[in-house]
Amino acid sequence: MNLNKAQRKKVVVGLSGGVDSSVTALLLKQQGYEVTGLFMKNWEDDDTDEYCSSKQDLIDAVSVADKIGIDIEAVNFSAEYKDRVFSNFLSEYKAGRTPNPDILCNAEIKFKAFLDHAMSLGADVIATGHYAQVRENPLRPGLFQLLKADDGSKDQSYFLYRLNQAQLSKTLFPLGSYLKREVREIARDAGLINAEKKDSTGICFIGERPFQEFLSQYLPREPGDIKTPEGKLVGRHEGLMYYTIGQRQGLKIGGSRESNGEPWFVAAKDMDANILIVVQGHTHPLLLSDGLLASQLHWIAGTEVDDRPQTNWVYAAKTRYRQPDAPCEIERLSTDEVEIKFGQKQWAVTPGQSAVVYESNVCLGGGIITAPL
Repeated sequence: MNLNKAQRKKVVVGLSGGVDSSVTALLLKQQGYEVTGLFMKNWEDDDTDEYCSSKQDLIDAVSVADKIGIDIEAVNFSAEYKDRVFSNFLSEYKAGRTPNPDILCNAEIKFKAFLDHAMSLGADVIATGHYAQVRENPLRPGLFQLLKADDGSKDQSYFLYRLNQAQLSKTLFPLGSYLKREVREIARDAGLINAEKKDSTGICFIGERPFQEFLSQYLPREPGDIKTPEGKLVGRHEGLMYYTIGQRQGLKIGGSRESNGEPWFVAAKDMDANILIVVQGHTHPLLLSDGLLASQLHWIAGTEVDDRPQTNWVYAAKTRYRQPDAPCEIERLSTDEVEIKFGQKQWAVTPGQSAVVYESNVCLGGGIITAPL
């Protein structure tokens, strides 16, 4: 971007205390933007040093802002997070599905509550440390596209598919053309305190913590039987909400002589009978699906995505993060439901997760998986 043009633009950067957002702010400052950092605190329940690093993250964010030479503000979106994200998170688990809170968190907090606050501060645009890219559609001026990052191993477009045109038009992703190692190198060269800081993991804004213990604070445990598809009792579960399709660890039932000790995997949940259904072997037929149904659809460019021919295998979809793109066909069943058929069977398609559709490196949008086929 032309330096003089950048100097006229005010950008508010979501500074998390991590290396990615820090380098984002640094790059924009170097490009001549008027940069302000915004640290978001979005979780207060059991916010202790044991599980949540928000205090240290704020210290790191303030240190980086001081090093770069920008102002920083801390803002608390805990009420918005609990209302817009965490309540959905709990209701989905209670219904036996496996939600992805990062996706809703991006749409409702990082690119809504944060964006609104930044605009109230007089910002022209916002920026985050996500590995993705946004551009104006070269064939349709005025419409914006979400693209994959150049670093395929770090691409986060999957988590951003619910962003809309208004959000994308006001967003910068400066790291989209960088490799992760290059980002850390930039941070080291600039003397940033978090250049080697470990990437955050765990539930969005809540952090890493024992999952069953955490969830049991909000939803009652309902133990039940673990059975095979044939009805054979093989163990007991702690509550269906604690398990997800394809899960192997934590079942505590071992292998069996009849099947040469192959590991067990969660294949389904019988919510009415409170039974966890398990199978043995990674390639068991009940773990493989030809397709899926998805609803709660969101197409980044609007309904025109629905109306185009969808049966020529130029599209691909992911049913979970870090999964390779799988060629697919898409059939619209209604205004808010599609059937996605894959060229090859997909493993552990999980209700509650998102199916995200791509055309080459362009993220078209997607929906919430309701059922495997």
